[in-house]
Amino acid sequence: MKLTAVSVERLQAASSRQEIPDSLCTGLYLVVQPTGKKSWQVRYRHGGTHRRMTLATYPLLSLAEARQRAREALGAASEGRDPSAEVKAAKAPKPEDDRNRIGTLVEQFAKRHLDKLKSGTEVRRAFDLHVLPKWGDRPVHTIGKRDVVDLLDGLVDGGKPAAANKVRAHLSKFFNWCTERDIIATPPTLSVKAPAKNTVRERVLNDDELRWLWRASEEEPFPWGPMAQMLLLTGQRLNEVAQMADTEIEGLVWRLAPERTKNGRSHDVPLSKQVQEILSKIERVFDASGRIRFVFTTTGTTPVSGFSKGLDHIQRRMGAIGFAERGEPVEIPRWTWHDLRRTAATGMARIGTPVRVTEAVLNHVSGTGGGIVAVYQRHDYADEKRQALDAWAGFVMQLVQGNPDNVVRLAGGR
Repeated sequence: MKLTAVSVERLQAASSRQEIPDSLCTGLYLVVQPTGKKSWQVRYRHGGTHRRMTLATYPLLSLAEARQRAREALGAASEGRDPSAEVKAAKAPKPEDDRNRIGTLVEQFAKRHLDKLKSGTEVRRAFDLHVLPKWGDRPVHTIGKRDVVDLLDGLVDGGKPAAANKVRAHLSKFFNWCTERDIIATPPTLSVKAPAKNTVRERVLNDDELRWLWRASEEEPFPWGPMAQMLLLTGQRLNEVAQMADTEIEGLVWRLAPERTKNGRSHDVPLSKQVQEILSKIERVFDASGRIRFVFTTTGTTPVSGFSKGLDHIQRRMGAIGFAERGEPVEIPRWTWHDLRRTAATGMARIGTPVRVTEAVLNHVSGTGGGIVAVYQRHDYADEKRQALDAWAGFVMQLVQGNPDNVVRLAGGR
């Protein structure tokens, strides 16, 4: 049929796809989908084979414009060129575009900034999980405020408000870094506020949950079972435990160098007999050179990762154990690895550990250990920390055995 501007506009969708040739431009077709969507397609021969190339949708491309584009494509084909391949090549990222891709810049940001930070690994993980899957191939100049807001709203709507706030902070630093290097003129995060209200977590596992956690960790194979027990009994931070080096264990003490702690202060953690037993049962993994580097590793060369997956394993086992114990489903509010540190601190206070000793165990420099005390009080509380961790481990074991009242409580409560 002879296509006209009016007939193209009025053409209705059918139950099946329609391909209508243009009588005035051989090779040009109007394609009408059952949904009513219309597009222009040109057909030509190249290298002895028939090729098809979609030009654009209608009405984005008018009939007159479609004819002109089709004639240009057919002319190129008559010269032995492949117009479809030329279009794809034109759209392919150029070296300059690749240089300014988000993925490329994040790599540079990590190398020149994140690798110097103690939290660098955590920040890079946030980029890998939440930013690069969506923006990795996009040029940085194409990211606007709306893109940032949509990304953060998606995290909030997905039930991850805390992650959304952290990603906003990380993106702000990243785009500021890009601005400082004259890659972009203005960071798109400039006026983007935190998408969720920061709330102080207060989650502490109760006695039943502690008992189920311990039993679940006994059933859960390495690395998550032993790591959960270590986090609970030592009260140390997740990365400090997950990245524990075999050389850090010296007799009955776990020695953390300043570069391994959040506050940059060396820290000694006395090992209770229960913790010593856990460590003795972990089969060490050698790296390619035959060295033992990390305690919690499956490769020998890098510390364990995939913390969310491990946490899900433990929590599912807890639910099953609670159900078997009570004969009905149990509701266990969601908890995080860091909540085990809070549970340990609360538990030590519960059995009478002085606040200052608990802070020493946790390597805190705030609260009673801050200010003038931190400057002039150099007592390392080694004996007190050992007594506190021994008592806490004993208390947990009594809970597991069903006799928490048998624990000898410490003197001199807070």
